Amino acid sequence: MKILHIIPSYLPAKLASGPIKPTHALNKELVKKGVEVVVYTTNLDGQEILDVPLNREIDVEGVKVFYFPITFKPWQYSYSLHRVLAKNIKNFDLIHMTSIFLSVSTLGAYYAKKFKKPYIISPHGSLMQEPLRRHSIKKKIYLSLIEKRNLTNVSAIHFVTDKEKNDYLATGFFLKKAVIIPNAINFNEFKNQPSVGYFRDKFKISSGGKIILFLARLHPIKGLDTLIPAFAEVIRKEPTAVLILAGPDEEGYKRNVQLLIANYQLQDKVIFTDMLTGNDKTAAFKESDVFVLPSYSEALSIATLEAMFFNLPIIITKNSGLAEIVVDVGAGIVIEKDEKQLTEAILKILNNPELAKKMGENGRKLVETEFSSEKVAEKWIEEYNKIINV
Repeated sequence: MKILHIIPSYLPAKLASGPIKPTHALNKELVKKGVEVVVYTTNLDGQEILDVPLNREIDVEGVKVFYFPITFKPWQYSYSLHRVLAKNIKNFDLIHMTSIFLSVSTLGAYYAKKFKKPYIISPHGSLMQEPLRRHSIKKKIYLSLIEKRNLTNVSAIHFVTDKEKNDYLATGFFLKKAVIIPNAINFNEFKNQPSVGYFRDKFKISSGGKIILFLARLHPIKGLDTLIPAFAEVIRKEPTAVLILAGPDEEGYKRNVQLLIANYQLQDKVIFTDMLTGNDKTAAFKESDVFVLPSYSEALSIATLEAMFFNLPIIITKNSGLAEIVVDVGAGIVIEKDEKQLTEAILKILNNPELAKKMGENGRKLVETEFSSEKVAEKWIEEYNKIINV
């Protein structure tokens, strides 16, 4: 089985979209299981350019990756990738595209159809109702002129949760076949264990202060407009609590968050860490008391899975694709996107160590049994074979 995975950005990219890490975790495991995987990508990382060898095969932890120079950033288009795709796509059994609204899905779909190759599109939440509502005019035009054709001819659309699929169907888009497989996380990423107190020491947090962790892009869809006011109320009951905002600024939204923090006079209680990686990220999970992500919409947050892997109780909204399973296994608290409910949920966990411990244990079991890269890869191999052998 020979799979071509096309994605606009790939490791070592850090600033680009969330699907990079789970895509690589999947590809690594597929290779271990004997599947030949080749990745076509660009040298783009957000608005930055990666320092990587171009136009030749690079081994990235066992995965064959080709990086092509970016030509047009707004569409994340690479002329070199375009030419190689037109020449080589016929040599693969199946094309898997992790992208939507960009050149990858359009070019991949065009050449897959031309050479009669099955293809899968993984939108990773981009076709849910809330993301579509934002910048809706541009997206509606692009959908009507280009993307709708790609979605109509696709062999299958991949959804990471049932909620993502249901949101997609609610938009009225055509669905020939759905594949529902969650993102994978790579447990080996966290093998290195920093010393106890590493995170508190680095960011000058007192040993007795409770740490509330938000780890995601600083973007309007992530619900910081609910989290900041809720945290202001938490401080009244837990004055030693600290809120960690760990993630890259997107679209300049950090400035809005800073203004909101200043309005509630929380400047000395909120710490911006920017994107955390390596020991810093591991330590943040290990030393925090609760993980919070009050999103407007969330297909499947890798950071939430990682928090559960570290036995952290979580608080998410009903807008998350994980909401139902988190309630079922008792891994955290699921709320409406509401300041009062969020305040109460945070205080409930901070004030009940035994409850927090039990939630953390339940979350860890869930992640280990349902979201390991090995289990996810097995599901993908089964689906790839079904589609190829139709």
